[in-house]
Amino acid sequence: MAKMKQPMQVTSEETQRFLGRDAQRMNILAGRIVAETIKTTLGPRGMDKMLVDSLGDVVITNDGATILDEMDIAHPAAKMIVEVAKTQDDEVGDGTTTAVVLTGELLKNAEVLLDQNVHPTIIASGYKLAAEEAEKILNSMATKVEPDDDKILRQAAETAMTGKGAEKAKDTLVALAVKAVRQVAVNDNGKYFVDTENIKVEKKEGGSVEDSALIQGIIIDKEKVHPGMPRKIKNAKIALLDSAMEVHKTETDAEIRITSPDQMQAFIEQEEKTLKDMVENIAKSGANVLFCQKGIDDLAQHYLAKKGIFAVRRAKKSDMERLSKATGAKVVTKIEDLSPEDLGYAGVVEEKKVGKDKMTFVEECKNPKAVSLLLRGGTEHFVDSVERALEDAIGVVATIIKD
Repeated sequence: MAKMKQPMQVTSEETQRFLGRDAQRMNILAGRIVAETIKTTLGPRGMDKMLVDSLGDVVITNDGATILDEMDIAHPAAKMIVEVAKTQDDEVGDGTTTAVVLTGELLKNAEVLLDQNVHPTIIASGYKLAAEEAEKILNSMATKVEPDDDKILRQAAETAMTGKGAEKAKDTLVALAVKAVRQVAVNDNGKYFVDTENIKVEKKEGGSVEDSALIQGIIIDKEKVHPGMPRKIKNAKIALLDSAMEVHKTETDAEIRITSPDQMQAFIEQEEKTLKDMVENIAKSGANVLFCQKGIDDLAQHYLAKKGIFAVRRAKKSDMERLSKATGAKVVTKIEDLSPEDLGYAGVVEEKKVGKDKMTFVEECKNPKAVSLLLRGGTEHFVDSVERALEDAIGVVATIIKD
């Protein structure tokens, strides 16, 4: 039997290798450097960081999770600090900077203990015991919060926004965050569930941050497909379609041979009839608004406009799901199967111009379980900072209601 040979590794001349205590020190140093980088963003006097990526895009923020996400970190130990921030952000929605700074301080104290020849496993066990004790103390200090306790929820949202660029408009934004989370919260036998994905945030430059609004429905960043369609529909009956309103091609390779003008004319007329039948089926169901996830043929657009149906094409799948939750409509794949029971309801569906773009507003839905927040602000960077602050506030309020 052949002897097992040690694999050979070829590394560059600049490569450094650390073992034992030196490796521990380098790992601790990498983690502390990450913590020190964002430490100055913490608190009401925290400073913003300007980050420029490889493409030249600029991000100005003091949000810990955003800063760490934008940083190009290669060191394995430093990457673990980034994971701490991401986990905190996913679980709570705020407190990422605090989590990273605490981790940095724990590493700093661990280095002191290592210098005193305390074994790393002993340090890790001690930290675990301390975490359990800290959790007990925090639970004894905690206050029970009801979902309708407006004062506590607002205070928590305000805390999440403190120190961020949008702080000056926190009264407006806090009210929006609390209302939005309450609207999408689902009560299941006394236990609340909140899916923050059901809160859609649309941001547009222009106006003041005080012009931001909560829409009891969904905003779609699309305009109607045909100028002849009505701009506004009241008492909208909404159909959701996830297939194309186009003449379907055969799934297998096929060839159609036309030998006379009459055959050509018959072929064109059949295509037109197919599209007209699709529109007739939609109109027969009683729908006066159509959201299609895929394309709508130009001729179908013409027939829809003739019927006075407001139509939007190429809506995102996530928007279709939110529309279903907001209006009560069912997403249909085959137009032939569309029935009045599949339709959703909204008080108003209207195309509005926001800034330079036209958007479709689906408003006045009955107890919608998906809503939209329209954020306004003077510049792109400011609107981005408002969005980050609002997402933190939404995450915190949602966590409180769920717990």
